[in-house]
Amino acid sequence: MRLTVRVLSLGCILAASSFPQFREHVVAEDLRGAYQVVAADVNRDGKPDLIGLAQNTGELVWFENPSWQRHVMAQGLKSWINLDLYDPGEGAVPVVVLAAAFSMEPARSVGTVHVLQPGKDPREPWEIREIDRLPTSHRIRFARLDGRGGKVAVNAPLAGAHAASPDYRDKVPLVYYRPGVWKRELISDDFDGVLHGIAIVDWDGDGRDEILTASFQGVHLLKLGPDGRWTKTQIGAGNPSPRPKGGSSDVAVGRLGQSRFVCAIEPWHGHEIAVYREGAQGWNRLVIDDTLDGGHALVAADFDGDGRDEIVAGYRGKGGRTYIYTAETPDGAKWSRRTLDESMPAAACAAADLNGDGRLDLACTGASSLKWYENLGPAR
Repeated sequence: MRLTVRVLSLGCILAASSFPQFREHVVAEDLRGAYQVVAADVNRDGKPDLIGLAQNTGELVWFENPSWQRHVMAQGLKSWINLDLYDPGEGAVPVVVLAAAFSMEPARSVGTVHVLQPGKDPREPWEIREIDRLPTSHRIRFARLDGRGGKVAVNAPLAGAHAASPDYRDKVPLVYYRPGVWKRELISDDFDGVLHGIAIVDWDGDGRDEILTASFQGVHLLKLGPDGRWTKTQIGAGNPSPRPKGGSSDVAVGRLGQSRFVCAIEPWHGHEIAVYREGAQGWNRLVIDDTLDGGHALVAADFDGDGRDEIVAGYRGKGGRTYIYTAETPDGAKWSRRTLDESMPAAACAAADLNGDGRLDLACTGASSLKWYENLGPAR
């Protein structure tokens, strides 16, 4: 069924002299178990499309910009959980790596990993090929790790194969696959418990990506050295509560002018938004909100074009909604919160210029909905 797009005005104007207003557009309302949204140019026409992954549907779908016409990318798999798209360019075929057959209990989680590639028309279903089975495969992100040209697909399982709730005591393997070879290669198994979130970032500006992780052990930076060995450095320990109520859940990196910050949802599926700022003695943790219930969506992006990133966070528990946080001081010591959407229990969000006007827009998905929020610029 094709859903007609409805354009809605936000009930709440995000007030502040330079802060943008957002207009809400409903793309889909039938994505049962909506879990992830990816903004990517699926049909290679120069405009970012939206891929909507929903756990409780039999189809993986994408929506074509600007009409948001719905297309089926894949079908027949169960318990989709996460994906990423990589377009190598220069005539190469785009590829999606997808994790499915997911369960929170590792003993029941097959954790299939699939490669999807389009035919001549990306609007038609893509070819699907299974490349691995790794229990609780949970987060897929493409990254340029070693400077050898193309990107690899990083796979971060939620927990170890022999773990069990609630403590999930077992080593978690963080791995990657090199396109064309698609053989599992180990990055690290130095995680114990739940590894929920990862972020890919060129941390030191050398053209190679590093990996930020959010786990029971807090937030860590993993970097590949010139000797081929990985180092693991802790940014912060996360929420200090005893396991399994402590640590970190999701992580993102932002900038406030020339300075960098790391933000996290803490603990696992937690109630806090924490901001880590680098000081003389290391990274200092600042909790800017402790009222979430089941926090899950996290993005850092500059929506007003002032060189200072805002934080978008959503939660899926009681009264689920989506917020935007703005630093009120140059050093990020004080933040204010605005409600973006009172009815969106966001499981995931993605920032992209969806209408080509030079402003960053936002897409979020949760419950059964997929929406995008048009950045209208400041009120006039």
